[in-house]
Amino acid sequence: MCIFLEVKKTQTKAFSNLIASLILLAFEVWAWIQSGNIKTAKNAAVQPSAFPRIMIIGMGIFTVILLVQSLIKLGSMKADDPLAARAETLNFVKDKGVRAALVVILLCCAYVYFFKSLGYVLVSFLVSAIIMWMIGLRKPAPLLLISFLVPLGVWFVFYKALAVNIPMGPLQFIRDLVDKI
Repeated sequence: MCIFLEVKKTQTKAFSNLIASLILLAFEVWAWIQSGNIKTAKNAAVQPSAFPRIMIIGMGIFTVILLVQSLIKLGSMKADDPLAARAETLNFVKDKGVRAALVVILLCCAYVYFFKSLGYVLVSFLVSAIIMWMIGLRKPAPLLLISFLVPLGVWFVFYKALAVNIPMGPLQFIRDLVDKI
């Protein structure tokens, strides 16, 4: 007995993957264009736009793979193929995972909005602490230490080793202390 019922191709997981890959490609093109607007740093071996562009290239590679896979599956899909199953709909009311994803998207938007005013370390601390809380880390010491020390370490590497000047916001005194070292 076949557990897969005949489903329109537009209602399958393969079609859902196709739509997702097209949306992601549009986002990646937009992100690439936006990363070109980042100010360049004088006398820096690595420009501030390098890291986002490396990430965009990585995302783009996997998005193209998903796109090609979806197109191939839609063209040669059999009824017993797992991607021929009906795609689930996103229920924002009942699905806790969808709500969590929306919160993370809002946090990412807030991250970008507050990046210059609060600085990299502080905004990264807040966002990572909230996300770690959401995924279940409830012990205060590891949560606070990891979400503060990791962004601080990343800032230090970019500032000292790569000579990339990242905004510090109210924590400017840390940069001043590091400059004295």
